[in-house]
Amino acid sequence: MNIIITGASQGIGYEITRLFAVLPETTVIAIARNEKKLNQLKNECSIKSPHSNVVSVSFDLEKIIDQSASITNIILQHVDHIDILINNAGLLINKSFTDISPQEARKIFDVNLFVPALLIKELFPYMGKKNVTHVVNISSMAGFQGSSKYPGLSYYSSSKAALASITECLASEYKDSRVYFNCLALGSVQTDMFAKAFPGYKAQMKPEEMARFIVDFALNGYKHFRGKILPVSIANP
Repeated sequence: MNIIITGASQGIGYEITRLFAVLPETTVIAIARNEKKLNQLKNECSIKSPHSNVVSVSFDLEKIIDQSASITNIILQHVDHIDILINNAGLLINKSFTDISPQEARKIFDVNLFVPALLIKELFPYMGKKNVTHVVNISSMAGFQGSSKYPGLSYYSSSKAALASITECLASEYKDSRVYFNCLALGSVQTDMFAKAFPGYKAQMKPEEMARFIVDFALNGYKHFRGKILPVSIANP
C-alpha cells in the first residue's frame, strides 16, 4: 500500500505518518518543508517499527502552483501508484479581515485550496490504477457551513470551506472512476495551528487521538462515504 501525507512534519500529520508506518508492506511518503523534522519522524518510525518504509520528502508544495517544480518525479522514484492521499498541509494567519494583506490572503488560499487541488491533478494519473484510491482532504469546522465562526479567521475559514466544496465537485466529476474523495472537517485539536487561532485555549483532543480516526477513515471510510464532508469534532473551538 502506498500512502502520501502532506504537512507531515508536525501535529496531526506527524502522528498520521507514525501510525501508517507500522503497517506491513506499506510505503509512506511524508511531505513537508522542514527537513530536520521529517528526518526525526523517519527515525522515530524506524525505531518503533524496523520494517517501516517512510520516505521523507522536503518540498515546498507552493511551487506546484507556479509550476516552478514538480513533486511527481520525486514520488515516482519510490512508488508507481497511489492508494491513499491525505491533504493535511494547511496555513492559518490570525488577523482581522481589515488588517490581513492581499498577499497573506492569497497565501492562505494557495496552501489550503490550490496546493491540494493541484496536487490531486498532478498525481491523478497514478490513482485508481491497481486498487481504489482514497483522497482525504483535511478541512476544518471553521469552514463547515453553519458552524461557529471566529474573528481573525475569515480567510482561513473561507479557504477550508472551498476545500470542502472542491471535494464534492471532484467526487461528482470522477464518480465513475476508482478514485474516491472525502473531506474531514476537524474540530479542536491541540496543535500549533490551534494555538495560533485560539491563544491560551486548551483543546480537549490531542493530535494522536485525531490521527487514529483519520488513519482508520483513510483505510476504510470510502466503503461507506464518497464525496462527503464529515464533521469530526467534540468541541469548536
